[in-house]
Amino acid sequence: MQNLVDDLMSLSRIEAGKFSLPNDIVHMSPVVEEVVSNIQASGQAKAAQITLKNHLSSDSLQGDRAELTQLLYNIIGNALKYGRKDGIIKVALDNTDDHRIKLAIADEGDGIPFHHIPRLTERFYRVDNSRSRALGGTGLGLAIVKQIVEHHRGELLIDSLPGKGTTVTVFLPTTDFFPE
Repeated sequence: MQNLVDDLMSLSRIEAGKFSLPNDIVHMSPVVEEVVSNIQASGQAKAAQITLKNHLSSDSLQGDRAELTQLLYNIIGNALKYGRKDGIIKVALDNTDDHRIKLAIADEGDGIPFHHIPRLTERFYRVDNSRSRALGGTGLGLAIVKQIVEHHRGELLIDSLPGKGTTVTVFLPTTDFFPE
């Protein structure tokens, strides 16, 4: 119940500030490295292996570090829950040609049928209620991710193939995108 209250409060806070761009400069590489390291150290990864590929030449963006950290925990947490138990979770950071950072998190899980994908960021939406209940969670994780991405003027894409896995990709504008 406490997790649900925390997630609802977080969602409310993000939505309340979504019309103002965060002011801080955040360097994504250290944030991603810290979250991956914390998850591995906590034992949350269990038998799954998390690989991190960082190909960023520019990683600064105008953002809220706490929100971006929460975004990473939510997406990687879903990959751990719904990915193959002994699978690989790939976390990749790249720059795009249009001054954005591309963060992609891919798992090797069961995947998600195509018709569910448009609804995944709805509050409390679940593809499989019984499996979701067994694995825990509040049903707000991807709704929170969507709000954080919108707050940072980014883009969220979810691609999945049943039997192959799911890739969640977030595009965030770098500080180069917002000229002074």
